[in-house]
Amino acid sequence: MNMRWILAGVAALGLGLAAVPFIPFGTETSASAAVAPGAACEAKAKPANYGFKVKDVDGKVVNLADYKGKVVMMNFFATWCGPCKFETPMFVKLQEQYRAKGVAFIGVQIDDDPALLKPFRDEYKVNYPLLLANDREDLQDAFGPFWGLPVTLMIKRDGTICKRHMGLASQEQMETEIKRLL
Repeated sequence: MNMRWILAGVAALGLGLAAVPFIPFGTETSASAAVAPGAACEAKAKPANYGFKVKDVDGKVVNLADYKGKVVMMNFFATWCGPCKFETPMFVKLQEQYRAKGVAFIGVQIDDDPALLKPFRDEYKVNYPLLLANDREDLQDAFGPFWGLPVTLMIKRDGTICKRHMGLASQEQMETEIKRLL
């Protein structure tokens, strides 16, 4: 009986290691890489589900439908996430730079302690809404799945999710995507 479990474990490990070359690495998913040069959206772009009302860090209800018609950078993050902390000042700067052009950043906290969000907002001087979605499996299911953090969705004015960055995005990448969506 024990030998069977050992063989099963070795087989599972072998299959896992064999799959490593097929895992997409970098800041984009493999689907994101399918964007044609100069195109704003992925070939299999899907509409964003704006049918949610979510509380923000101050307890105010935010209706995602209010963002229709804007270019939205929806960033799923956690306060404990190192790359998320690195990206936040860049998002603050980009929000300030592109707000007048109809760009809206939205931070969505998941997998984290909600009590840490106000100190995070204050420390990083966040100038965009921070939403609490730790207990909102419906919201996470609508925009996920999330296999790691941060994940930033780039949503066109018509509500199409054009691109998904997984992991740390550079300012150049973000500005390029924003300009494509304007």
